[in-house]
Amino acid sequence: MSDNIKIKDPDATLDFGFDWNNADEGEWLESGETITSYTLTVGTGLTNESDSESGGIVTVWLSGGDEGEWYEVACKITTSAGRTDERTMKIKVIER
Repeated sequence: MSDNIKIKDPDATLDFGFDWNNADEGEWLESGETITSYTLTVGTGLTNESDSESGGIVTVWLSGGDEGEWYEVACKITTSAGRTDERTMKIKVIER
């Protein structure tokens, strides 16, 4: 399963991370570069219980969702070097 596709139970509250240190083609953040701001967009039906950033990883704790549905969660960052990027993960809600 792709790194940007995740599974959660509708009754679970789980953490999901966007790791900006690693990308398919190598590290994304340059040496010494940090995330100065981030915005998370969570698909309707999921609830963002909390979120944080540490060491180049943006973590979001999600609850909710309806059985059998797909949801998208997007993370847009700005770095200390003035770069911006956005990544999206897909979450499938499955009763476990």
